[in-house]
Amino acid sequence: QVQLVESGGGLVQAGGSLRLSCAASGRTFSSYRLGWFRQAPGREREFVASIRLSIDTAYYTDSVKGRFTISRDNAKNTVYLQMNSLKPEDTAVYYCAAKEALAGSTYDYWGQGTQVTVSS
Repeated sequence: QVQLVESGGGLVQAGGSLRLSCAASGRTFSSYRLGWFRQAPGREREFVASIRLSIDTAYYTDSVKGRFTISRDNAKNTVYLQMNSLKPEDTAVYYCAAKEALAGSTYDYWGQGTQVTVSS
């Protein structure tokens, strides 16, 4: 089992920055892909960004391209989401998730979430 713990959320004004961290523990594999998702009240959970643990191959949803950067520190088993130029519409609970980088695999491991609130 993989355990994921997010941290770094908080309250920030529009235009500000936050860095989220996701620490992974338990049984992990070099082929795992870790992703960030977010969910606002009354809305569906949406994909934000993802990265392979073994290869620097990152993907982003269009709304955050140029503002958010996902990175990883394999030695620490930690994935980060650097969020710059934050907008009120970025307000959501942000979740870290993990899956094996295999065709047909799903995000079976999830953290508890961390709240990000962007004021206008």
